[in-house]
Amino acid sequence: MNFNKSNVRFSVLFWLFYFLYEFIGQASVADEYHRYFINALVIVPIAGLATWYTTQVLIKQYLLKKRITAFRIGFIVSAIVFTLIRRSFNYYYTYPTYYPNGTYMPFIFPPKVIIEAVNIYLIVALYTMFYFLRAWYEQQRLAQELLRDKAFAQLELLKSQVQPHFIFNTLNNIYSLSLKNSPRTSDLIYRLSSLLSYMLYDSRQEFIPVSKEMEYIHNYIELEKIRYGERLDVSVNCFDAVDKFTIPPLLILPLVENSFKHGVSNDVGNSWIRVDLSVKDDWLTVKIENSRVADQVNGHAVYKGIGMENVKKRLEIIYPDRHEFKCMSEGQSFLTILKLKKC
Repeated sequence: MNFNKSNVRFSVLFWLFYFLYEFIGQASVADEYHRYFINALVIVPIAGLATWYTTQVLIKQYLLKKRITAFRIGFIVSAIVFTLIRRSFNYYYTYPTYYPNGTYMPFIFPPKVIIEAVNIYLIVALYTMFYFLRAWYEQQRLAQELLRDKAFAQLELLKSQVQPHFIFNTLNNIYSLSLKNSPRTSDLIYRLSSLLSYMLYDSRQEFIPVSKEMEYIHNYIELEKIRYGERLDVSVNCFDAVDKFTIPPLLILPLVENSFKHGVSNDVGNSWIRVDLSVKDDWLTVKIENSRVADQVNGHAVYKGIGMENVKKRLEIIYPDRHEFKCMSEGQSFLTILKLKKC
């Protein structure tokens, strides 16, 4: 609901209830309905004007803009004016009309003036408290919406970066084979079309089954195996049922791709990659280990690149405090461990 419309509804209900209190509440005790109806017709608008001036002028225009002196002067002057207006109504109408034989105190009688001021500004304080509490909650709601929108925009940007990055690498593979007039080129194109279909449709979903992502990764591995031939040994092991576990699409692929880019592609000899998946206590664990050249000492390189950075950013947005991500280099192998808690 629009906050302005909600605020109008709140104001109408607040002043309606206050009017009924001044009219029905007071009249039912004294059994003087005409008197308290007139009283409510005058007292409620005075309190309403005092409240409007306090919230819309004194607080919003002066206090919130740190014009403290103007706020103090305005509050004192307005409090005196509204108090004297209410005092005048009671002194010149209520007392003579309903207590014609009574003995009256002077118009400026401090105890009476203080009572009139308290009666007005208790209502002003009550309304102001509710008004700004509601405004604060609305700001919090809008802030949360902005955060969600920002996170969504970041995710869409990251996904758009993943797709061209992967396509660029795969097209390079196809181009290399086409230069050699390899009969495998057509098979690469077919598999790439399957992957593009996945990117265009399944990747639009917020979450997909892990099995769907793994099917996609199998196609990717087959593409790479065609490129590297028999010198590449890849094993994919799923130790537990993962059908009911869902993840954002294109989350595991960059990790597998990283194993090829920084492991297999730098090794002219035999290479290997091992992908293990397991589920325990609502946690999905993905371990990806690959061989690497022994004298490739710059292990920090595997942390860099569009793919790995995208994974880290997406994990921070989607799985705050619900993920673990580690990369470890040991001798002739490199290990990546990703743990995700079920959403």
